[in-house]
Order: sequence, then C-alpha cells, then structure tokens
Amino acid sequence: MKKIVDLAKKRGFVYAWSEIYGWLANAWDYGPYGSVMKEKIKNLWIKEMVQKKDNMMLVDAAILMNPKVWEASGHVWGFSDPLMDCKSCKARHRADKLIEEDYFKKGIDDVADWMSKQEMQNYISENDIACPECGAKDFTDIREFNLMFKTFQWVTEDSSSVVYLRPETAQWIFVNFANTVRTSRKKIPFGIGQVGKSFRNEITPGNFIFRTREFEQMEIEFFCEPENANEHYEIWKKDCMDFVQKTLWISAENLRFREHGEDELAHYSDSCFDIEFKFPFGWWELRGIANRTDFDLKAHMKHSWNDMSYFDQVNNKKFIPYVIEPAVWLTRLFLSVLVDAYTEEEDRTYLKLDPKIAPVTVWVLPVVKKLSAEAKEVFAKLTDEFYCEYDDAGSIGKRYARFDEIWTPFCVTIDSENYDAGNVTIRHRDTMESEIVAIDNLIDYIKERLK
Repeated sequence: MKKIVDLAKKRGFVYAWSEIYGWLANAWDYGPYGSVMKEKIKNLWIKEMVQKKDNMMLVDAAILMNPKVWEASGHVWGFSDPLMDCKSCKARHRADKLIEEDYFKKGIDDVADWMSKQEMQNYISENDIACPECGAKDFTDIREFNLMFKTFQWVTEDSSSVVYLRPETAQWIFVNFANTVRTSRKKIPFGIGQVGKSFRNEITPGNFIFRTREFEQMEIEFFCEPENANEHYEIWKKDCMDFVQKTLWISAENLRFREHGEDELAHYSDSCFDIEFKFPFGWWELRGIANRTDFDLKAHMKHSWNDMSYFDQVNNKKFIPYVIEPAVWLTRLFLSVLVDAYTEEEDRTYLKLDPKIAPVTVWVLPVVKKLSAEAKEVFAKLTDEFYCEYDDAGSIGKRYARFDEIWTPFCVTIDSENYDAGNVTIRHRDTMESEIVAIDNLIDYIKERLK
C-alpha cells in the first residue's frame, strides 16, 4: 500500500490537503492526473448506469437540506458509530474497526458491523485488543457517536439555525420523488442517479483515500413495484459487478459479493449485498446494492404530510414504490483501480489498466528539441479527440518511464526521418513495442485501440 500511496503523490494523482500548513489529517486533494482519472470513471458510470438505460435519469442536488429531512430519514438518531477511548493515551477509536483489524491479523474474512455494543465490548476485552497508538488495553465503555457534520445558517448559532452537511446523496431523490414523476413523465419502474459530495465525521478515517470525511458518491434510487423488487435487485447486482469487471476491468480475483446478515442491515434495508475488493489491508466494501423497501418514501410521507405514493394509470392502482439502491463511493472506486493496476516487472513499475480511464491518453514526444514545432503540430491535431500532453525534456527512456507510471497507453514520438515521410512512431505502454503510423491515420488508429 505504501508504494501505491507514494506513487500517487509522486505523479500528481493525490496530494495531502493544505500540506504547507502541516496537513489536515485524512484529507486529500486530487492532482492534475487524479482529477482527470476520477472524472473519466465518473463519466463512464453515468454512461453505463444512466445514459444507456431508457428508464434512468440524472440529477444534481444541493448539499444543505432542511434538517427535518435527516430527522425523517433516521439519520439524526440512528446514524452513528461505536466510539471508545483509550484511557491511557486518550486516543479515540471505532470499536468495530479495532475488531476488524484483529480479524485481518488472524486471517478472518468478516466484519464486525453485525455485533451489538456489548458483544464488541466483550470481544475487545476477551481478546486483549490493544490501543494501536500506545499498546494499552484499557478502554472506556462504547458510546454512540453521530457521524453527521453540524453547522449553522443565518446569524445566530442556536438550535433553530442548525443544518447538516449531507451524509449521503440519496435523500434529495426521495424528497423530490413526486416532482420527478410529474416533470419526467417516467413510468415505474425507473431510476434516478446522482453523483456528488457527502460528508461523514468519521472517528477513525484512514487507509489513504479509502475512508475520508469528505468523499464523492455515485448513487441510484430505482423505484419499482413491491412485488417485482427482488427481480430488479438481482438485475442491479449483475449490472454493478459488470461495471467494475467489464467497464473498469478490475480483476475478478480481487472482487467478491458478501451478503449482510440480519443483524448488520441498516434500519431502512430489507437486504443488502456488498461488492468487496481485496485491498492491501484486507477485503472491504467497494459498493453496495440494497433493497430499501418503501421505508424512505413512507418516512417522508409521515413527517411532511405530503403524498409520496405513485398512481399506476394502466392498472388503476396506487402504491408506495419499493427502492433498490446501487451505491458506490467514487473515491473507493478510484483507489481500487489504482491498486488493481499497480504492476511491478523487474526494474519497471507501471499502472496497467484500460486506456479509456488513463488520465493522459497520448503523450507527444519529439526525439530532440529542435523538432518541437513539428511535434506541437501533431499535439494540436490530437487534442481535439484525446487527453494529451507534450514533453521535450530529458532522454526518451526517462520520459517513457514517467509515462508508464501515470498510465499513458500511447506515446507518439517524432523523429526527422519518419516525420518527413508523413509518419510517427507509437510506443505501447503494456508491451513496450513500437510501430510506424501515418500522421493522417493517427486519430483513427488510436480510437480503434481505445475500443
């Protein structure tokens, strides 16, 4: 994991936030290459999960909502983590994560979310789990810690002006269900997708960008007839696995389904499957597919006194739809792609993945600087179609090594002899093989290989 973190920082994928002021713990920025790659993953998700489906639509909601939304959804009273402190060094920990780290050391593929507070307390005591910071084994009793960030609107800072940074993107979709039905004219079954920032005041964020307090989610709320919910549930499970395997080309051996036990289900969920990825620190949730039943629409109907039912004109019936929710953290998806693509071969390190999410598709290189004018003509020709960069500093070998590390699938090299004949040389990242291509055919050549 350290090698991946170092590479991400070195090559401009991820930076520590406000580093010149000593950094803010577990906060990260996406650099020039990380930003582009993240956008490409996001756009592929929109294309595959929304654009290609005739019963899907996309929205973009505000981060701040009326605080009554979070009361109705159960987040004010039920969105919490089991918190405990080390009595010796005062370090604060999530009890379930201490247990999961113990599981990982023992080679147990499981999570501790299903345990009650008392069961967690007993496990920690009986297994002599120590504080990672100081090694002491004396903890306070577990208490619940709400994860929502609280802030204030207006001039005064009192209970009447409290608002929350949203902990998930889903609730806007439920609150605006009736509006969406009216304006879109979609007939059930249909879904609403959204990509956006969410915020959770995690007790113990960590493992690079895996768990952070600010992150991006890509969520879908798919509304369907209650009697058909299980059918749609299975379809979305397949679509979600296909996306990570067939669109992002994440290796199948690093992915698995895990079903939630009854004791670990969220308060709104009837059933849930996680797609887990094998990170260097163990198997962890990459994305989830949940059957939220009609919990959210009924909750908002009760608290707002607004009708959240759907009228089926064809069958002349009125009902509260069930909701299937496929959700993924974009930041975790980004990290899983980094981990899966990291490749070491003898003295060569590179990131091997599908070219369509490489931050730079083509790098244009003149063999010598005196060919910069010719090389920039080729660069200008390519930038209409692809993310490109230009570099004329240093030896070709060193430049190739740098481009390998940032996933550049194609390097176009300009030398005098070939350029005078109307050609350039293309080097392929994975095989390191080169071939001559006519400049007039260059765009079509690259497009064909991007497929």
